[in-house]
Amino acid sequence: MNTAAAFLDRLHALQSDDELRKIRRYFKAGAGEYGEGDRFIGVRMGHVFGLAKEFAALPPSEIETLMESDVHEARAGAMSVMAKQYADKQTTPERRQELFDLYLRRHDRINNWDLVDLAAWHVVGPHLVGKNREVLYRLATSSILWERRTAILATFAFIKRGELDDTFAIAQRLLSDPEDLIHKAAGGMLRAAGGKDRARLEAFLDRHAATMQRTMLRYAIEHFPPGLRARYLGAGKT
Repeated sequence: MNTAAAFLDRLHALQSDDELRKIRRYFKAGAGEYGEGDRFIGVRMGHVFGLAKEFAALPPSEIETLMESDVHEARAGAMSVMAKQYADKQTTPERRQELFDLYLRRHDRINNWDLVDLAAWHVVGPHLVGKNREVLYRLATSSILWERRTAILATFAFIKRGELDDTFAIAQRLLSDPEDLIHKAAGGMLRAAGGKDRARLEAFLDRHAATMQRTMLRYAIEHFPPGLRARYLGAGKT
């Protein structure tokens, strides 16, 4: 049956204590860490994605049921289903709108970096191509880390099309963000934008390298030649 309950039954059958020990080392789920309280059962992400492929036709109501699970791997499965379904050429514009709306409406359940990454790239960004993108600027100013991460990662869909304005504008809003997971995401998107227009990235860095977070800067200049990297690192904050 193509239901959330059937997905969960299959998911629990794949549980592994060895995998659970690995996952706990990989995700920061300890007290005071960003994943505090997140519950893992120990299923390899490759298996989760395989299940998502089998259940790629789940209706949005069943995807939302998966999102409501307290099991992290179930929510990862929901995000993977959402991404696969959105990308399917047979998916209607109406269904794509439903998936986009579901992502934003239930962002409270998209509460770890991997969950954001699984669908922000493939649902939120692609849906906003050719549309008003004000929602990303609202998310970029959210007090919630995961919403801010969605805002910057979604711009990758625009970067691929050579549209860089939103990436630079949102990255600028995140320059003083306190979270390392935002520094990495913003730096990565700046690096990707620089792959399309390095002169524009250099101009951005000329204005902001001295004050931007070190991790963001390192990610942004990763593909620069050594001498140019050294120059910007010399200008960056310590």
